Amino acid sequence: MKAMIFAAGIGSRLRPITNKIPKALVPVGGVPMLQRTLIRLKEAGFDDVTINIHHFGQQIIDFLHENNNFGMVIHISDERNELLDTGGGILKAKQFLMGDEPFLVHNVDILSNIDLKQVYHTHVMSGADATLLLSDRNTSRKLLFDKEMRLYGWLNHTTGEVKPEGFEVNPLLYRELAFEGIHVISPALFNKMGEGTAWQGKFSIIPFYLSVCQQLKLQGYELKDITWFDIGKPETLKKANDYFSKDNNN
Repeated sequence: MKAMIFAAGIGSRLRPITNKIPKALVPVGGVPMLQRTLIRLKEAGFDDVTINIHHFGQQIIDFLHENNNFGMVIHISDERNELLDTGGGILKAKQFLMGDEPFLVHNVDILSNIDLKQVYHTHVMSGADATLLLSDRNTSRKLLFDKEMRLYGWLNHTTGEVKPEGFEVNPLLYRELAFEGIHVISPALFNKMGEGTAWQGKFSIIPFYLSVCQQLKLQGYELKDITWFDIGKPETLKKANDYFSKDNNN
């Protein structure tokens, strides 16, 4: 099974740690977060992984080489000349991700105990074009799903902005949930981006999803009762360090 790890981030919120190393190699409980993510993917059955790089990218390449790619097939999608954001990063890695099977996309700074194999097979059995992992956490920006968990829109509670244009928010029809940085994508979605479309170069994946959600089946997968860390900030990095430093969580 194929997966992609977003490891190109600059990690500005984790400075000064990331002044000398890429965010992906910041240790959590003594183990680089990239290593933790790779092992989780490997344990779930993913053996073909694409990793994008930008900030201190050579350090990531050297780290993988020193560890024999952790026994996996690993491709490098090199964004050192230009950071392409989430959508552009997926598009640039298209050559490694195309094929007959969906691929899972995982932010390197997300650590959890979610069953990634189950998420993947739920997507495969559903026939969806993309499956987004979600939670009911407190945030001003929410994705909107109907009772069948199909994506229909997005709302910013702070500004009142709504996407896609013309979408009408009805709290009786739609649930508000937050995206959590892991999703499964069917390769057919590449037909809606790239040459001949507005989605090329540098772009974010969520606006892209919102532009095609009325044409394609984009579904949500709600997370409940799991351990979850978004370690892109110092305070959450500390919490994750405390958790993974315990003997039974290594």
